Amino acid sequence: MPVNPIVPTIPLTEDGEHHGFLRLPYSRDDSAWGSVMIPLTVIKNGEGPSALLTGANHGDEYEGPVALMDLATTLKASDITGRVIIVPAFNYPAFRAGSRTSPIDKGNMNRSFPGKPDGTVTEKIAHFFNSVLLPEANVVVDFHSGGKTLDFVPFACAHVLENADQQAACVAAVEAFNAPYTMMLLEIDNVGMYDTAVEDQGKILVTTELGGGGTASARSIAIAKKGVRNVLKHAGIMNGELDTRPSVMLDMPDDDCYVFSEDDGLIEPTRDLGDVVEKGEVVARVWLPDRTGRPPIDYRAKRSGILVSRHFPGLVKAGDCMAVLGVVVDSL
Repeated sequence: MPVNPIVPTIPLTEDGEHHGFLRLPYSRDDSAWGSVMIPLTVIKNGEGPSALLTGANHGDEYEGPVALMDLATTLKASDITGRVIIVPAFNYPAFRAGSRTSPIDKGNMNRSFPGKPDGTVTEKIAHFFNSVLLPEANVVVDFHSGGKTLDFVPFACAHVLENADQQAACVAAVEAFNAPYTMMLLEIDNVGMYDTAVEDQGKILVTTELGGGGTASARSIAIAKKGVRNVLKHAGIMNGELDTRPSVMLDMPDDDCYVFSEDDGLIEPTRDLGDVVEKGEVVARVWLPDRTGRPPIDYRAKRSGILVSRHFPGLVKAGDCMAVLGVVVDSL
């Protein structure tokens, strides 16, 4: 069996505050014996649960990297019992390029699990997380937002799982994160996802969608900073009371929550994020881009709910997700 070449430059199991890298050898034109250096912080104090915290799984999503850079700077070993592993830029090449996927191999980190120790750069990173870091973790927080192509109301989310006890533990951690919206998320395709790898190993997972458009706001970053500390407190790693505020509980019961374009063109949103939408209501129009004098094509909601996501760029292609609806529920 091939050995993964990634090496941490700091100890993963020693008490204290350690800042360094995951070093992945990568020979390339401008550096024959070069490396991809993925920033890493490990903070440990005695025996206790371990949390694995990641941002920039997709490189154009920024709330996670900012919140985790802040946490790596401000969290002290004396603040915790157990261990916190912080990787602010999970797909570091994509993060530095400001792109969803890696510029090295076009790898989508969130579709590359379980990875390969002798695969592409993205596959090697995925394999190291899957085989080395994930087995050590009790709770995992992986930050996402919409990147350059989607925008979301800010939510933390869990998934429906076969193991009811594991699902309940994930929901409890998501509720502790306490984003303005709390979601049971229905994925379009979960094959190869980091989320799936985490859940398959029986871990507690909190993931998010906190905004989008290829940027972050003061509000979305504040939600991320508060949320990750809440999860650490909920897990018994960090001391202190949870900072909680009202959160709207949402579910995605089926595929009717998604609206996909079947046309290329100029998109006209007809509802804004957070708006209440009735079944049959137009949520977006697509104008044909190459001529005037033709009416737009209407796209309608297949169910009633709240608009939780929308296509962000002004142009849309056939197959693009244009809108996502969530259904308000009393509890998850």
